[in-house]
Amino acid sequence: MNADAVLRLLAETYPRARTALAHETPFQLLVATMLSAQSTDAGVNRVTAELFRRYPDARAFARLEPEELESHIRTLGLYRNKARHIIATARKLVEEYAGEVPRTREELERLPGVGPKTANVVLANAFGVPAIAVDTHVHRVANRLGLARASDPLRTEQQLMAVIPEALWAPAHHWLIWHGRQVCHARKPRCEGCPLEPHCRYARERASTREPMIGGS
Repeated sequence: MNADAVLRLLAETYPRARTALAHETPFQLLVATMLSAQSTDAGVNRVTAELFRRYPDARAFARLEPEELESHIRTLGLYRNKARHIIATARKLVEEYAGEVPRTREELERLPGVGPKTANVVLANAFGVPAIAVDTHVHRVANRLGLARASDPLRTEQQLMAVIPEALWAPAHHWLIWHGRQVCHARKPRCEGCPLEPHCRYARERASTREPMIGGS
């Protein structure tokens, strides 16, 4: 697998790839990303359009009670846990960071409900810090292509950081997500016609299982 060739093709195929989560501030991106767990970006955007109009910043969220926030986000998965974590995070931001979102991974991961993926999304998209956020799409596509060989997102992240130049960490994250959504689907990947097929480990392995056995009846 030629990582440089894979990255070049991804860049050519998805030149406008960026986060699909609607936001205007780092705090809004943080909330949207927390809401996106087990939910679609489109579903999150439908919720946050009104949510952010009513509560635009950390101070507004900090004044809410979980039950109030639940009423706005109940169409999303895990909405009770999300409401509790988001309000706790907003209050911590107000108390310790003057309502602003911190700019380091360590500080972000100390916020309630914020893990490595969410922290990396915020770092890369809100602050331009090189980071690779590994969601289900990135994990699946990276391992199918052969950019990684890992059974969990953390190891996938570490392996991607080793083979992708740091300057491309953030855009590569978006390229892999878009490829996962548009072509390399979880259940029925569209290998035929995929521009990455010649470089893809998964496509080669799938093709080899379909080859007829020589001398078979």
